[in-house]
Amino acid sequence: MEQTSSSLVIIGAGPSALTTAIYTTREDIPTTLYERGVIGGMAAITDQIDNYPGFAEGIAGMKLSQELQAQAERFGAQIEYGEASSLKRDGDEIEVVIDGKPIRSKTVLLATGSNHRQLGVPGEQELYGRGVHYCATCDGAFYRDRTLIVVGGGNSAVQEAIFLTRYATHIDMMVRSKLRASDVLQKELQKYVDEGKITLHIGATTDEVLIKDEKFAGVKTTTDGVQTELMADGLFVFIGLIPNTQFLTGSGVELDPQGHIITNEHLETSVKGVYASGDVRSGSTMQIATAVGEGATAAMRIREYLDELKREEA
Repeated sequence: MEQTSSSLVIIGAGPSALTTAIYTTREDIPTTLYERGVIGGMAAITDQIDNYPGFAEGIAGMKLSQELQAQAERFGAQIEYGEASSLKRDGDEIEVVIDGKPIRSKTVLLATGSNHRQLGVPGEQELYGRGVHYCATCDGAFYRDRTLIVVGGGNSAVQEAIFLTRYATHIDMMVRSKLRASDVLQKELQKYVDEGKITLHIGATTDEVLIKDEKFAGVKTTTDGVQTELMADGLFVFIGLIPNTQFLTGSGVELDPQGHIITNEHLETSVKGVYASGDVRSGSTMQIATAVGEGATAAMRIREYLDELKREEA
């Protein structure tokens, strides 16, 4: 099978990956990014980003992603769609299999980010995308003038619930233990609670997705040992993220117990020539600003590594 080669292959095309590409391509390092989903990653499906420096009024996640992509492509970055299925070091190069095709590179940056964690309850999979959703920006508009259930108690859950109030007539918010969102977000959420737009259910578990006539009908929920049925038109789940590292099984890249990639202070993984940055990295703050910073750091370390290889070959 034909193999292609590059100086740098980046798996993922979120803010961290695109930042690395901006830096490396400006220094004439041939760089190819492979993205399996949406360019911009989680940032692209975030309605409004208010804590990214330089935008006093905030910026739409899709707009920021488009600007990062345009900047990277301006300097020569190649962005392609494809999913990685394996990675291994082979001699002086790293081989990544993308959509069944081996790609060889001197260096690889792993910036694959994370996916939404699912509830794992009966009925969830059957109605995935048909009443059960994980992205308010993507699917919220389908529920104009309808009622919704939101599951989660962290920053993302609160932000997305507030966003969904622009469409839904009412939202029931199911919080398993307690609200874990920042004080600022909790204060903002309280305004919607006081207005009657959101009802909080603290200590409520989501036990089952109810299906009627093959459509979403509501959920079974338990609070203080009492199980009830809560009816609504749709369900949005925001209970955390799972790192996209499944393809690294057998690669030699060391992961922490949660599946995030372990790196040293130079963003080097346990496999020589392989780096990691952004949300997929163990210890990440899960913030766009820090992901971008790590992308710049990774670019500099990769450049130093490639320069070292050239000196060894001379």
